[in-house]
Amino acid sequence: MIEVYFDGASAGQAGRSGAGIFINFKDGRIEEHSIPLEEMSNHEAEYEAFLLALNRCIELGITKASFRTDSQLIDEAVEKQFVRNPLYKPYLASALKKIDQFELFYLKWIPSKTNRNADRLARLAVEKQKRK
Repeated sequence: MIEVYFDGASAGQAGRSGAGIFINFKDGRIEEHSIPLEEMSNHEAEYEAFLLALNRCIELGITKASFRTDSQLIDEAVEKQFVRNPLYKPYLASALKKIDQFELFYLKWIPSKTNRNADRLARLAVEKQKRK
């Protein structure tokens, strides 16, 4: 089963943001995405990265995947299918709709040090915007 690592980064509370997605196909192939985002909080960037990762898998026709995140907020929200903050409710609703398209879907919380590739890609996306 492929592993999909994702991370969001933000320069400040509502600063330049980026998403990083690292897909390990488990057959020697990997795919990396570093995607600049609008200005937003780190939590919003995490959700955006998650949605982009889900979209990429759907585009590729992947129906079985294990997603990895260092965001406890997202891990708990998906597990409980609930988020208290109204700002995040649309993100969660969209994610749950996309998750329904998978035959097998897993989401696992991992420590930040284990999510280095996705973190690097998210930070790179933020840096790209600083250079503009």
